[in-house]
Amino acid sequence: MMRALDIAVAGCGPGGLAAALLLHRDGHRVTMFERFDAPRPIGSGLMLQPTGLAVLHRLGLRDAAVGCGARIDRLVGQAGMRTVLDVRYAALGSGAHFGVGIHRAALFGVLHEAVGAAGITVETSRTITASTERGGKRWLGFEGGAEAGPFDLVVDMLGSRTPLTADTGRDLAYGALWATLDWPEDGPFDVHALQQRYRAASVMAGVLPVGTVPGSGAAKAAFFWSLRADRLAGWRTAGLEAWKADAAALWPETAPLLAQIGDAGQLTFARYAHCTLARPAARGLIHLGDAWHSASPQLGQGANMALLDAWALALALRREGDPDAAIMRAVALRRRHVRLYQWLTALFTPVYQSDSRVLPFVRDRLVGPLSKLWPATRIQAAMVGGLVGNPLGPLELAA
Repeated sequence: MMRALDIAVAGCGPGGLAAALLLHRDGHRVTMFERFDAPRPIGSGLMLQPTGLAVLHRLGLRDAAVGCGARIDRLVGQAGMRTVLDVRYAALGSGAHFGVGIHRAALFGVLHEAVGAAGITVETSRTITASTERGGKRWLGFEGGAEAGPFDLVVDMLGSRTPLTADTGRDLAYGALWATLDWPEDGPFDVHALQQRYRAASVMAGVLPVGTVPGSGAAKAAFFWSLRADRLAGWRTAGLEAWKADAAALWPETAPLLAQIGDAGQLTFARYAHCTLARPAARGLIHLGDAWHSASPQLGQGANMALLDAWALALALRREGDPDAAIMRAVALRRRHVRLYQWLTALFTPVYQSDSRVLPFVRDRLVGPLSKLWPATRIQAAMVGGLVGNPLGPLELAA
């Protein structure tokens, strides 16, 4: 077991909170740093996969997360009258495999409450600008010139635009508009499915059940609409009603959801980037989650990958006697899975979000029908579940 270390965790997202909990429970002295005046989530819904749920189980928080989310058994997508995506977790051969649609605020609440109960220090209003190494220790620099340290280890969970590494990624052309709305109780949507509609590859709309949010017992839905980032200004100029008419034309069944949107401010535009650091670690510093590997949310893996990263770091620190050896072991435990899913995401994103005319044609008329046949059904379910490449085995986790 590693000696007790002084560890700074930068960022209070799901991965950062999980890392802080795991490291604190292993006896390390953990301090979290957050740029907001109070830690809070950003964004709408996400999907927890069997991978992320395995980590939450080891944290003792799986049941709490599942309880405030919505069980997802199927992902289905249609282009016109064609079903071009139909992924069922049952294809994995076990009823234990499913996803969970959950609002970011709910997942944040589960993890943040556990951090508070553990007595982990969280310093707020601390905008991190740099990390420097002096005398074998790490220091964090903040906006305004203040510093904190020394730390034996800094865990960077600041996301794809982290200031603690050079900007080596690329912004993706497409982002998405997101809204959190009341679930239409008597509507046409399956409460256990992520449903999507496509217009070629340039438009993708989706409805994801996300359970409840803190402070409300009402079931919620995350509604999203893909949009090229350079068309956002034009979308605003055209006005909300023009967009709602377009959305209703693509997917008439969304009328009960669209009726709840009376102001453009209810929609948040999310931008995405693709980046994979070749060297996610340096002396006394490790980049995890989106700070190491950001991508389009096409395969829905972001939060799950961050949770796996946090577990890998905790496991490596238990196995190694030296912090720098431990962070290199953590990287080694995760590198193959990270590379695989970065490649898969880069491969599949243009099929669903691009200006290509050829790719959606092939998707709808060739790939879609073939994907309904075995073994494609099992392969698709494994990809969506984050289980391709056996990520759980090396981490001593079970789905």
